[in-house]
Order: sequence, then structure tokens, then C-alpha cells
Amino acid sequence: MKAMILAAGKGTRVRPITYTIPKPLIPILQKPVMEFLLELLRQHGFDQVVVNVSHLANEIENYFRDGQRFGVEIAYSFEGRIVDGQLVGEALGSAGGMRRIQDFHPFFDETFVVLCGDALIDLDLSAAVKFHKEKGAIATIVTKPVPKNQVSSYGVVVTDEEGKVKTFQEKPSVEEALSTNINTGIYIFEPEVLNYIPSGQEYDIGGDLFPKLVKMGAPFYAVPMDFQWVDIGKVPDYWHAVRGVLQGEIKNVAIPGKEVRPGIYTGLNVAVNWDKVDITGPVYIGGMTYIEDGAKIIGPAMIGPSCRICSGATVENSVIFEYSRLGAGVRLVDKLVFGRYCVDKTGAAIDVQAAALDWLITDSRRGMPNQEPAEQQVIAELLGNS
Repeated sequence: MKAMILAAGKGTRVRPITYTIPKPLIPILQKPVMEFLLELLRQHGFDQVVVNVSHLANEIENYFRDGQRFGVEIAYSFEGRIVDGQLVGEALGSAGGMRRIQDFHPFFDETFVVLCGDALIDLDLSAAVKFHKEKGAIATIVTKPVPKNQVSSYGVVVTDEEGKVKTFQEKPSVEEALSTNINTGIYIFEPEVLNYIPSGQEYDIGGDLFPKLVKMGAPFYAVPMDFQWVDIGKVPDYWHAVRGVLQGEIKNVAIPGKEVRPGIYTGLNVAVNWDKVDITGPVYIGGMTYIEDGAKIIGPAMIGPSCRICSGATVENSVIFEYSRLGAGVRLVDKLVFGRYCVDKTGAAIDVQAAALDWLITDSRRGMPNQEPAEQQVIAELLGNS
């Protein structure tokens, strides 16, 4: 069976991570989120997958290639052009990307599913497809019920008693919400839905195609399903996803590595003297990372591979990406460190290099900049790091 993964977006709300990593490759404890989607598709018999790509397209294609090692076949539809020898992404929107694939050659010739490439899901896709076919639907949205007080964060789907979609509400207030079922970005389509998408222009599934189907009175349904859905839409979402995995709340994602102490997992060849550090799980430490004597790590926390956590540094409830060096005495609480950026759990970021703070946080492959100890202490106090 056939499927499409939407992977062309720039991921602006997940910056700075998406400056260099496309959203589908954002790692959940070292495993890209799109890899989990491929596993789900394969599990339910969807083994032919086309991925639309644009922003950082080469990164996605170079990782997944033709899909052989993931047990599926993958092809890519690039949206953009070459300018001065560089790929410039020009995404066509979710529906426009579908139509581009079909215009190239009619790939969608049977019931197919479309998934957003930036969410962890544990869904019975087969049951959703069964509902879709029983209704004789041209399109079906998989929805998920949320508590009433959370509806203002999502697109709400309103249906009649039979499940036929009547209207949508984009992030309504709690008082105005007509439903508690939200759009999860998981869709099931029949090929004829492509007839309602114009060629060669930007066109969105939720913003353009679905309102058209409602207006036409097309057989367009929503199926509410209770399943685990972790959307990596913003930096705080990513932060919560990693915490959820470490705390065992996300059941379809295992903590990698070896459990060397209760609640403490490590990759290969981690250098640490366990008697001279203070580590409280749940914590994951990536391979070839060096934890100096006197460091303190309080979970839930993830330390990526090839990092160096210097003596006296504290990492609490934080996510540290690969090749990060945390200087002596640095205290990071509720932070995400990615390259030259330190991000708090609301998404606010500091460019430590531009702020001349790279003696606090830098690339573990670089030498540490010179900084007078007294000056370090003053700046650390100003930042709340001491």
C-alpha cells in the first residue's frame, strides 16, 4: 500500500534546531522522528512511500535513501530550484506537494495515507483505513480528543453524528470550541481527491482542500481515535517529548544504550568515574561522551554523543545535543543546548557565540577560549549560572 510523508516544511517554530536539521530528522534519543513513522507504516502494510522534500532536502534523502534498511521503498519529490549552484526550497504546501507527485506520474492509484513528518504516533492505522472505507469517504481525518482546556492550542474538527465533517475551528477559545476533537495531521485519501487540488501552485490540505470538500458536501469524514500523539511542532514540544521517553510515558520509543545504573543509560565507551559524579536518573548519555569528576546530572536529562561535561557543571532537566562542551561551573536547568544556542523550555534562545559566552558552552571539538576566572564568575552570576 502507498503513503506520503510531508517533509518539506522549514520548521520555523523549532529553530534553532531546524537551522541545520530538518524536522523529520530531529532525533528522539538519537533516532529521527520520521524513522518511527516508517516503522508504523511498515507495520500496517504501507511499504511504498513518497516523501516531499524542500528545506535541507539532501539531509533527509541522504539518511533514508531508498528505504531498504527500513523495510520500505522510498522516493522523493523535491520542491524548489537551483540558484547559483545551491538548492533553494520552495514548498508547494501539503496538498500542492501531493498534486505535484501525481502530475509527475499517477502514483496515488488506491487508498493512501498522508502523515506529517514531525510527530510521534502510536496509531492503529489499519482501523482508521477500515473506517474510511466503510464510510465510502473520499477523505478522512484522524482526530484525537483532548481536554477542553487544551482546545485553544489546536485545530478543532466539528462533525455531525455520523462523523461527517461540518466545519473547522482554528485554535478556538475554550468557550467558543464546538468540539474537543483535534486535527492530528494524519489523513486517508482516495485518488480522486487530487482532482480538487490545482496544479503548480501552493495549496494546503487543512487551509484550502478541506474547506473546499466541506463546501462541496463531499463524503469527508473524521474518525476520533484514542492514541499517543506527540507533535514536535515547537521547541517546548521537543523538550517534552524527550522527557516523556526518559520517564517511560511514550510507550513506542525505547531508551537506547545500556542501563549501567538504575535509570542511567549510556551509549558506547562513555568515560565517567561513577564514584566521583552525581547522576540521578532518568538520564541518557551518548557514546564517546566524557563526564569529568565533580559533574552533576539530574534527570530527566539527555546528554548527546561526543560531549564533554566539565567538573562542577550541573545539568538538570535538560537536553544537550552532540559535540557540546559545558564549561566548569555551568548550571543548566530546563535548557536545551544545540550547537551555539542555549534555549529555554519556552523556546527563547541565546546565541552563546555571538554573546561571547562560548567559554560556557562550546563545541567539544574546539579549544576553549581564554577567559579570566574572575570575569567568568561575574558573567556566570549575571546569567544565573552560579
